[in-house]
Amino acid sequence: MTDSAKMSELPDFHIVIPARYASQRFPQKLMADLGGKPVLQWVYELALKAGAQSVTVATDHEIIEKAALAFGAPVVMTRDDHENGTERLAEVAAKMGWKGDEIVVNVQGDEPFLPVKLIHSSVIALSQDEEAEMATVACVIDQVEDFFNPNVVKVVCDEKQRALYFSRAPMPWDRDGFANNVNRTGLLPADFPALRHIGLYVYRASLLARYADLPMSPLERWEKLEQLRFLHQGIKVQVALADGLPTHGVDTLDDLEKLRYQLSLA
Repeated sequence: MTDSAKMSELPDFHIVIPARYASQRFPQKLMADLGGKPVLQWVYELALKAGAQSVTVATDHEIIEKAALAFGAPVVMTRDDHENGTERLAEVAAKMGWKGDEIVVNVQGDEPFLPVKLIHSSVIALSQDEEAEMATVACVIDQVEDFFNPNVVKVVCDEKQRALYFSRAPMPWDRDGFANNVNRTGLLPADFPALRHIGLYVYRASLLARYADLPMSPLERWEKLEQLRFLHQGIKVQVALADGLPTHGVDTLDDLEKLRYQLSLA
C-alpha cells in the first residue's frame, strides 16, 4: 500500500505530548539542546507532520509551558500529581471536550525522531477495529538475546492482531528449540510469534475518560507494564506492525549525545 493510500485511510485524530520537566535519570531532558532547539520542539514539529486535528503539549511546569509557547505549541496546563502520561492525556481529553469515539495519540516528549508512519499505522489500526479501544505498535524480534532481555517487552497477538499478553519474560516458550540453545544466542525462527513492543499508545477518548477508575492489576504490579491494566479489564488492544525498531528516544545524557552525533552526520 502506498503512503498516499494510507493517508487517505486516516481518520481524524488528536496528538497530545505529555511533557514532564523533572526526570529521575535525566532532569530537564525535554529542554536539552538538540541541533539548536529543545528536544520537545523536535517532537512537536514531527507531530505537526502527522496531520492531526490538533497537537497539544500537556505539562504541569511553567518552564515547559513558556518554552512550548515560544515555539508556537498550544499548551494545556495539567495537575502535578499524575503518575503517568496516560493520566495527563485523560485530563487533556476531558478539558478539550473530545467525544468518546475520537482518537487520541500519546506521543512522548522525549521521542524526537519517532517515525510519523508509526503514528499513522497505529491510528489506522485502531480505527479499523471497532471493538478495540486502544492500539499500540510492535516489530519483529530477530535475536534470541533480545528475546531473553527483560528490558525488551514482548507481546503476543491473536488472529485479529489484538494483544493477548505483554511481558518482560521470554514468551512464548519454544520448548524444544530453547532446550538446545543453552547460550541463548543466534536468530529466532522467521515465524516466531513474539513481537517486540514499541511504546506508542493510541486511545479512544471514551477509554481515557474511564482510566482513573481502572485499578492497577496484579499483572501490572509484577511486570511494571501499564498496558496490562487494560488487558486485565478485558479491553481489546490492537497491535500495528512496524517495519523495524525506531530510533531510541532520550532517556539519558548518553542517548542525547548519540542523537547529536547522528544529526552531525546528516
